[in-house]
Parts: sequence; structure tokens; C-alpha cells
Amino acid sequence: MIREITLGQYYPGSSIIHRLDPRVKLLGTLVYMVGTFLAEDVAGYALCVGFLAAAIICSRIPLGHMIRGLKPVLVILIFSVVFNLFLTGGEPLISVWKITITREGIWRAAFMAARLICLILGAALMTYTTTPNQLTDGIEKGLGFLAYIRIPVHEIAMMMSIALRFIPILTEELDKIMKAQMARGADFESGGFFHRAKALVPLLIPLFVSAFRRASDLANAMEARCYHGGRGRTRMHPLRYFGRDYAAYLVIAVFLAGMILLKIYAPLAFLSA
Repeated sequence: MIREITLGQYYPGSSIIHRLDPRVKLLGTLVYMVGTFLAEDVAGYALCVGFLAAAIICSRIPLGHMIRGLKPVLVILIFSVVFNLFLTGGEPLISVWKITITREGIWRAAFMAARLICLILGAALMTYTTTPNQLTDGIEKGLGFLAYIRIPVHEIAMMMSIALRFIPILTEELDKIMKAQMARGADFESGGFFHRAKALVPLLIPLFVSAFRRASDLANAMEARCYHGGRGRTRMHPLRYFGRDYAAYLVIAVFLAGMILLKIYAPLAFLSA
């Protein structure tokens, strides 16, 4: 389970998605997340799934690699589906004792599952195709106008980038700690859910110690290299827009316009009504 966490990992490649400007990918991810919340019927979710599928195909990232990233959030996904399935009122379809499954509950559970999957895969696709340095530059450049009102954009972008980069590092560290304790007789696999959750508590102290040690080492390394924020900082590869970036902006705008039109007119709303 620990090894399946993919958020913050970079998948090397040379696809058109990899070569897009990070500002385009950041805006595209934000617009896509907004679009998933605009979807209310079959047509809206079909457009979201189709847009995401096209982006994954263009990124040339194996679908199995993308789907593995869903395993760590499978419990949350199942909980959301079950919650909507059994607690949504409407036309009863199945009734056993005090448990009732309604037609509206089935649609709501299906839409909730589709929304969560789209959100997770959409965010993962951005981190798969964008290095931490590109992500930092994209956030700093895209939000550069906030510097005029004395908001430390560079520092915020740097913190977000470091936080994303530390996710796979800490998961690897946790995996090493688990293996070390299992070699000493610890059991993390047997028993029920609560027993296994309780067995993970002793892992937190060494994990936090390791995290603080890594943070201290990183801070010392940045100070040793005279890091002083974004003032006067130059880049080896300055961000520039190319034709593919403008084309991507156009595709993003068409997607957002399509989602707004589908929300207004809802041509297939009767299927979920």
C-alpha cells in the first residue's frame, strides 16, 4: 500500500504533456477540477472522463501505473460510495430490513465515485508530467502579480514544491521502517482493520524523527548555498510559451465552455433524475 502512493512522483517522458509549460498544466488542472464539480449528469461526467482519457493518452503514461495511484485512497472511495448509496432518499429499488437502496442513491454514488477518481487522476497526471522545479517556476511565474502586494510568491511556491517532493521520500522512509520492524518481529498484516491501524502507531515516532532530520539537512544545505529567496534569482531554463501551449489553452477553454453549457442545458439529466 505504501508503495502505491504516486502523488508527488515524476514519471520521465517526452510526450507533448511533459513538454507543456507548467503554467498551462497548473491552470488546466485547476480548470479540470472546477469542471468535475460542474458536472451533474451523464453528459458532464462523460466529457470529464473523455478529457482526462485524452490527456493520459497524450502523456504516454501507462494506464496501469495511473490506476495504481488509486489504491491508497480506495477506503475513502468506498466509504463515499457506500455513504451516498445507502443514505440518499428517493425511489426505493432494494429494501432489506432497515437498509434501502434508491434509484437516486445509485446515480449519486456512481457520480461521486467518478468525481473522486477524476480528481485524483487529474492531480496525479500533473505531478507525473511536471518536475518539482518546473512546478515551482510555474507557480511563481503564474502568481507573480501577487508580489506587487507583498505576498511572498516564491517562498509559497518553494514550500509547495518541497512538500510534494517529500511525499514519495517519506513513503519510502516509512516502507523502510516497516521492513526493519517486521524483521524484528512486528506484525502489520494480521488482524482486523483497527488492529492493523493500532500497529502502525509505533511507526509515527521514527517517521517524524526522520522527517525533521531531513528538513534540517535541507535547510542547512540551502543556507550553505546562500539561498535567500527569489530576489535576483535567475533560471537556467526561463519559461516561454510555444505554439503547443497556446493550443493547450484553447483546448482548456473549450472544455470549460462545454462543461458550462452542459450544466446549463443538461441534455441527459433525465437519466439521473
